[in-house]
Amino acid sequence: MGIQLTLKVNGASVTREVAPQTLLAGFLREALRLTGTHVGCDTSQCGACTVHVDGRAVKACTMLAVQAAGSEVTTIEGLAAADGTLHPMQAAFRACHGLQCGFCTPGMVMSAIDLVKNHACSTEEQIRAGLDGNLCRCTGYHNIVKAVAQGAAAMK
Repeated sequence: MGIQLTLKVNGASVTREVAPQTLLAGFLREALRLTGTHVGCDTSQCGACTVHVDGRAVKACTMLAVQAAGSEVTTIEGLAAADGTLHPMQAAFRACHGLQCGFCTPGMVMSAIDLVKNHACSTEEQIRAGLDGNLCRCTGYHNIVKAVAQGAAAMK
C-alpha cells in the first residue's frame, strides 16, 4: 500500500503515490524521470545525489521521499532559467572545465550553490572543506574549486 505524497519539485506541484521505503533519489529518478540526480553509493558518501530541499543541500539517497512531503525540492534540472540560461554556478563549471565524465557534476553543483549561499567560502581551503562529501573520481578537483570560486563571484 502506498502513501500519497505531495511536494513541489523545480517549481511545480507534484502528487504521486509512493511506497513508504522509497528514497527521494529513487522518487526523483523513477517517478519523475529527473535523472540528473545520480546515485553513486547509496550510503551518503559520494554526493552525486545532492538536491536542495527547502533551500538546503541534502543527499537524496539517504532521505525517504515521504520526508520531503510538503517541501520544495530543487534538482539540477530546475536550476537553469526557462529560456535555457544556466545558473551562474552551472555556467562556471562549464567555463572552468569543472567536470570530466559528468557523473558527479549535478551533485557537485548543487552542493556548491548551498556552500556559497550558506557558508563563507572565499579561499581554496574553505571551498575544498565545503565540498567534503562530494567525490569526483576523474579530476584532481583543481578546476572544480576554480569553478566554485567563479560561480560564487557571479552569484553575489
